Amino acid sequence: MNIQEQMQQLAARAQAASRLMAKASPAAKNDALAALAGLLETRQEAIAVANARDIAKAEAAGMDTAKLDRLRLTPKVLASMAQACRHVAGLSDPIGEIESVKQRPNGLMVGRMRVPLGVVCMIYESRPNVTVDSAILCLKAGNAVVLRGGSEAFESNMALAGLLSEALELAGLPGAAVQLVPTTDRAAVPALCKLDEYIDVMIPRGGEGLIRSVVEAATMPVLKHYKGVCHLFVDKGADLDNAVAVADNGKCQRPGVCNALECLLVHRDVAKEFLPKVAKALGGKGVEFRACPESLPLLGPTAKPATEADWGFEFLDYILAVRVVADMDEALEHIAAYSSHHTECILTSDHARAMRFLREADASMVGINCSTRFNDGGELGLGAEIGISTSKLHAYGPMGVTELTSQKFVVFGQGQVRG
Repeated sequence: MNIQEQMQQLAARAQAASRLMAKASPAAKNDALAALAGLLETRQEAIAVANARDIAKAEAAGMDTAKLDRLRLTPKVLASMAQACRHVAGLSDPIGEIESVKQRPNGLMVGRMRVPLGVVCMIYESRPNVTVDSAILCLKAGNAVVLRGGSEAFESNMALAGLLSEALELAGLPGAAVQLVPTTDRAAVPALCKLDEYIDVMIPRGGEGLIRSVVEAATMPVLKHYKGVCHLFVDKGADLDNAVAVADNGKCQRPGVCNALECLLVHRDVAKEFLPKVAKALGGKGVEFRACPESLPLLGPTAKPATEADWGFEFLDYILAVRVVADMDEALEHIAAYSSHHTECILTSDHARAMRFLREADASMVGINCSTRFNDGGELGLGAEIGISTSKLHAYGPMGVTELTSQKFVVFGQGQVRG
């Protein structure tokens, strides 16, 4: 059997399982999540054996320490995964909800019912805990999911996917509702991308190259978790001491995440007072500034001239692009030119300018007087997320359980016919 046939059979099993998941009761889905939490706690030894094989291969290949740490499934990580299962089980189940019922002139009652997406295919280059985190959200939303993780975590992912299928079967649900692609052959991804007959949506999560390749190859809709080029605009009249704290939080708390601050825009009227404060606070923590000509002399010894490539770049490091702008018009023009539509924030004391920024900055989250780091499913009240969509169809921003569903029209009549 070639790789195309293998992927087609896997996707067909997922489609059959998705029909059963769509009608599964909330109790059955929650039972599966509870069972999975228990398995993650009682099967730690078997998981550790699989994970050790991945670690050994990664060490032999010269993987750096930071990546090895992300690959390692420690008891603490497994406990966190079990807690995530119980947390998702406690979330409200959206399937079957009927919203916005309105009466038409002919007496028909028209509403919209929330339904699963169907079969979700996750392509990701991440830590093995993403296998569980993404699957449990898909299952809670009544979907089946096909998982294709990175080859460096293959053994760990296989072990975790086996527990997912086992937990489903313990709850009386189809084990095929979660399937891991059982090969590291790179040809599996383009093969999956052509199976729109079975797969309803692709969700790539990883580097820019991975996302672009999936978008170009897929014949079904793609929900993109794209790069996070996040801007903070410090307006004239902003509380500058607070602005330093917000910029520090955005850049330094976790510089390697997608909602970290990558570009600081500063109104010319406050630049001479504000930027030396930034240089002291952030430069003192080792932040390197890529500065425009006007900001360069204000940012101290860790500043260097910015190049065109620095605008719109996701550094994921202790590096921050800085530009002085004449006014909000110039700030919004810069954002429009270089944003990745992830997160844009303004610090201001002027209500009218704040509301204008809210309307005109185009991103999945726009914030007023807050850090870019708040663009996160947990922080925004979703409970959990599968990723942050930077495209507007069909979700924009963090994708929780509700965002892994769609809506269909439902009509209640009393025998009406169309004239």
